[in-house]
Amino acid sequence: MADDAEKTEEPTPKKIEDARKEGNVPKSQDASGTITLFVAILAFLMLFPFMAKHMILLFHYYFSLIGSELDRASMMDIAIVTIREFLLMVLPIAAAVAVAGIIAAFAQFGFLFTSKAIMPDIKKIDPIKGMKNLFSLKKLIEGIKITFKSFTTLGVGFIFFFYFIIELPTVALFGLHDQMMWLKDKMLIIAFVMLLIIFLFAVIDVIIVRKQYFDGLKMSKQEIKDEMKNMEGDPLVKSKIRQIQMEASRKRMMAEVPNADVVITNPTHYAVAVKYDAETSHAPIVIAKGMDHVAQKIKEIARENHVHIVQNPPLTRSLYNEVDVDKPIPEALFAAVAEVLAYVYKMNKK
Repeated sequence: MADDAEKTEEPTPKKIEDARKEGNVPKSQDASGTITLFVAILAFLMLFPFMAKHMILLFHYYFSLIGSELDRASMMDIAIVTIREFLLMVLPIAAAVAVAGIIAAFAQFGFLFTSKAIMPDIKKIDPIKGMKNLFSLKKLIEGIKITFKSFTTLGVGFIFFFYFIIELPTVALFGLHDQMMWLKDKMLIIAFVMLLIIFLFAVIDVIIVRKQYFDGLKMSKQEIKDEMKNMEGDPLVKSKIRQIQMEASRKRMMAEVPNADVVITNPTHYAVAVKYDAETSHAPIVIAKGMDHVAQKIKEIARENHVHIVQNPPLTRSLYNEVDVDKPIPEALFAAVAEVLAYVYKMNKK
């Protein structure tokens, strides 16, 4: 009983699918953040000329206002121009980041649409349970992990940033365009260094998240048995249904024996009832067959209804093994069955 209670078995496909329907999927926040950051940097590189152009236009606009009187109308105009230019620079990257978030989720657990994850749950606002979760060992470990990753990433980024600051006195002598190019190069270096560190953390996090996810879905042997019963039905019930179906089929078969032209036997273990009607079938048909006690029952019904019983062991075994009930005999057995039927017809003076 202890083995049944222990969750030692890998989750079944149904268990995983049920968890997906509940919105329970293995999602690594680090992996999503890495993909999003990578796409953001890629979008920044592709859109940098466009952004630089609008930034320069914005600075030229500000320089053109030097010496002008500032009133409410001019302040409103400055605000509109500034917001417009910043939106033109930021919105493309924001759209790329949004798409990256969708791609990151799809890459980890595929397409999933479920409303159960956002359904209101009174248990989620339980203050006692919330306090327990807040001060749990799991939360403490998560906090330590986040702190370690943040300090490591920012620390390495700060080291590079510190070395770049030394160049600022020289960069101050550059033109505006050259300053923008220098800023772009240094930002890319820092971004890619930090991205590499974040990527390493993300790979580790994906491995840990997936292991924890599948460990959390592990099942006991009893749970697997119960699931199989629910999916396929109780074996005892299925066995009973098959028994009832076989019994009903046997009764229908026995009801056809009185209509047979002949019952061929071997003579003790097998019995096959054959009927031939030239108007409905091109070949004789096996309407009943059985072995042992079923064979004895077929012969008993045949005697009660004056159906001829003919002993032919080789033909009986062939018919029993090769022909199903309500199926015509194969061509290879035509001659042998025809000989038996001819004998029966002669006895019945047909």
